[in-house]
Amino acid sequence: MTHPLRLRAFRLLFLGRTVSALGDAVVPTALALAVLRATGSTTALAVVLACAMVPRLLLLPLGGVVADRFDARRVALGTDLVRCAAQLVVGAELLGGAPTLAHLAVASAVGGAASAFAMPTSSPLVAGTVDADGRQRANALMGATGNASRLAGPALAGLLIWTAGPGWAFVLDAASFAVSAALLAVIRVRHVPVPHRSLRADLVFGWREVRARDWYWSSLLAHGVWNGAAAVLLTLGPVVAVHHLGGEGVWVLLQQAGAIGLLAGSLLAARARPRRPVLLGNLALAAYAAPLLLLAAAAPAPVTITAYCLALVALGFLNPVWETVVQGQFPPEVLARVTSYDWLMSLGAMPLGYALAPLAAGEWGAPVPLAVAGALVLVACVGTAAVPGVRRLGWPAPAPPAVAEPAPAGR
Repeated sequence: MTHPLRLRAFRLLFLGRTVSALGDAVVPTALALAVLRATGSTTALAVVLACAMVPRLLLLPLGGVVADRFDARRVALGTDLVRCAAQLVVGAELLGGAPTLAHLAVASAVGGAASAFAMPTSSPLVAGTVDADGRQRANALMGATGNASRLAGPALAGLLIWTAGPGWAFVLDAASFAVSAALLAVIRVRHVPVPHRSLRADLVFGWREVRARDWYWSSLLAHGVWNGAAAVLLTLGPVVAVHHLGGEGVWVLLQQAGAIGLLAGSLLAARARPRRPVLLGNLALAAYAAPLLLLAAAAPAPVTITAYCLALVALGFLNPVWETVVQGQFPPEVLARVTSYDWLMSLGAMPLGYALAPLAAGEWGAPVPLAVAGALVLVACVGTAAVPGVRRLGWPAPAPPAVAEPAPAGR
């Protein structure tokens, strides 16, 4: 088996995604501090974040259709250029010294809309540059570099903010998108043409592919519950850490431990090949219940931090394995559409967690929603073992034919 990095197309794709991931990892910290410096309002920060999230969620299914219908490489290249421009606008606003909330919100909305078209291209790009026998290692490499960027991003953001100002963090992100676009421009990616049909027919066909596989839609439900629970932990965890576990440093250590766990899980996924990958991955995700329940009980900080690290090892392991299975089990001409539904389920659950967690905590205290979230994760992830497709599914054989569909009108 040829190592994926020996393949020129994947090597350049990997380099571009690595640079882009590092630039993106800088932005969350820089954006929060930039908006708070400019407005002093957490409401303003919520508005800017919502302006990025809402168009992303609304346009994700359309992004999947576009990535399947057209060359994923061209779609990814175009979205890189759009996001480059959006981040340059934000950077210029901040460097100018008089940023306005409206301009930051519009730039965030443009970037969020572009990401809705970019995210479904990730799986087709790997599948189009690496043959089936090398995809697990390729996906693990992509996961490892993304997780390493999350580990280094906040530190780099802090360095830029405190030495040059938050505007330069956005300039760096814009430059990373420009580099990624330049590398995408010189590679070739295999593309399977999609029959011409209406937008609605494309959306319906993608959804039929999802519904036809019980292992896929049941796992998406479990992953959605996991993401909603993660939002609860990210919302209420800092409060518990600060007031009951020893202060802000405990929360920082917990987040760093999680980043290390993600990276370790990605490295493990490059070599481990369990007989039932989706079953094992979903059961491993249930480990996220442990840090939620420990936070609810205000358990000692070392125990909670260790549990969170191990739970994120499971996530880091699942992501590349899941990508590899999906790339092999779905026909390439629908891969972006089914991936877009995956992203939609995961991202859509997080705002629900962000909204409900403080309401529930205000009514019953933080331990109650944390404990409920932990119980839901445990039930949802372990519950997938009851689904026949999850129990039986092994590593990908050649992709089966697409679900039969009516011929487009006029053919």
